[in-house]
Amino acid sequence: MATLVPLGTAATFGVLANTAVTNTGPTVVTGDLGVSPAGAVSGFNPPGTVTGTIHVNDAAAAQAQADLLVGYGNALLQPVTATVATELGGTTLFPGVYNSASGTFGLNGTLTLDAQGDPNAVFIFKTNTTLISGATGNVNLIGLAQSANVFWQVGSSATLGAGSTLRGSILANTSITATTGAIVDGRLLALGAAVTLDTNAVTVPPLSTCQVVVQPVVGPVVVGQPTPVSAVVTCNGLPVSGASVTFNGGAAPVTVTTNAAGVATGSLTFNTAGTATVTATVTAAGTACSCTGVVSAPITVTVTPQTSCQVVVQSVGPVVVGQPKPVSAVVTCNGLPVSGASVTFNGGAAPVTVTTNAAGVATGSLTFNTAGTATVTATVTAAGTACSCTGVVSPPITVTVTPQTSCQVVVQPVVGPVVVGQPTSVSAVVTCNGLPVSGASVTFNGGAAPVTVTTNAAGVATGSLTFNTAGTATVTATVTAAGTACSCTGVVSPPITVTVTPQTSPLSASPACWRVNLPFPIPHLFVATLKATLTPAQAGVTVTFYVSGLPVGTAVTNASGVATLNNAGLSILQISASSYTAVATVGGSTVQATGSLVPCFPPA
Repeated sequence: MATLVPLGTAATFGVLANTAVTNTGPTVVTGDLGVSPAGAVSGFNPPGTVTGTIHVNDAAAAQAQADLLVGYGNALLQPVTATVATELGGTTLFPGVYNSASGTFGLNGTLTLDAQGDPNAVFIFKTNTTLISGATGNVNLIGLAQSANVFWQVGSSATLGAGSTLRGSILANTSITATTGAIVDGRLLALGAAVTLDTNAVTVPPLSTCQVVVQPVVGPVVVGQPTPVSAVVTCNGLPVSGASVTFNGGAAPVTVTTNAAGVATGSLTFNTAGTATVTATVTAAGTACSCTGVVSAPITVTVTPQTSCQVVVQSVGPVVVGQPKPVSAVVTCNGLPVSGASVTFNGGAAPVTVTTNAAGVATGSLTFNTAGTATVTATVTAAGTACSCTGVVSPPITVTVTPQTSCQVVVQPVVGPVVVGQPTSVSAVVTCNGLPVSGASVTFNGGAAPVTVTTNAAGVATGSLTFNTAGTATVTATVTAAGTACSCTGVVSPPITVTVTPQTSPLSASPACWRVNLPFPIPHLFVATLKATLTPAQAGVTVTFYVSGLPVGTAVTNASGVATLNNAGLSILQISASSYTAVATVGGSTVQATGSLVPCFPPA
């Protein structure tokens, strides 16, 4: 794989020669221009212009020539990826090191360099003798390829044809000639002789820059405790992975490697309280940027002395004699949770020892046998932590213990009319200290006969009473058995009064709903199940059902006095009615009842 050719101080030079730089016409060099060790510069100011500094046989030019020699040697020695034909025009190449089968390169047409989305991809072309481009010679960069990462190592001399465009830095062992109108997006650097220009544009590519930024330290920094530190390494804003980064500022330097996101994460330990300065230095990095030796801006951290553990008991809600009460405490070391610590709670009928979880929370249960106030504390009996935790006792908290109260049983108001001879739903709620009591046996009294049922998980008992006499009736609920901390057995609810109305007709109609007759609405689009009941029960009575005044069918009462018309067909007009009528002849008299008719849910 091709790696970036180091140019050192020569990287700022658009043109650098050994013996002379000569120019004809309005050439523009964007960057520095220099000659060394004993050359001359002509044809500038005017007609040519240089945006940077012209160095003639000075220390800067000499150093640039020395750095160019190093770069030339680096390019020369990089392993070859592939050997290609002399003519580069009309081809597309990917990142790598290429040499010429004939020892020379020609460029007559467009050479496309595709970085395949990697802006740090490097292209190196090596020729034993010459590089010659024609007037149509052009280098095109795609796939995020950068001219700063393209290098031409030329064994003797390079010649750029009139009007051609070359991208990258030419490192020529002898001389370079740019003929009229040639454009260079890169550098013309000659080790052994002159650089000749004629109405050219030479632009130094933007220099690659490496940045190292130490991230702010999260959380307290305590003497003797490892503190996580991290830094981000970027090259031209892109992350640099695999770089070695050394963190300094703690008791000892720590070297780690950046991940794919360019983040290096290590750990420093500080032995002295006060302020400390942390920096990160890149000690090695294979990247297009010159990263090695780059140091981050410093950050300052405040190192606090070690402190002993803290144990804090959390507030406790209502406490009742004889009932277990959850208690919890938080154990921290310098504000950080301590997991795995043994904590003993005191203050209840007996001590309870539990272990803290990952959040430093220990949760146990205390029982208090006496009403009044009680003091609860938590003591750390064992803890593997950097703090001195064992034996630390929390500040006490005071809890108020209330005596047990007996059960409460409340009969709920009866919903709907209560009719002689018809079962009526009744319910009652059983609570112990405001909490529901499940599984309790509850007997309802006040109807023709007592009814005993069991409470559900919500403490609700639901039964059914029948009243044989019209007028008022008193309903109560009595707990006959309950396994609970409260004394529930024998508790009787306050009474409620219900009004029992006489039956108005021996025939009653049940609520009904209509639905769409799917999947094939034949013979009716809408159907409903209609039901009427004779009280007292009488079998064999024919009941005719009407909707919107139109008969929809008949049914005969069974032994329970119930007549059921299944799947009665309804028209679209009839479903708009809100009720239906049931008509029967009982004892020579015609009786009727009306029931509600609504859409079913779901309607299909």
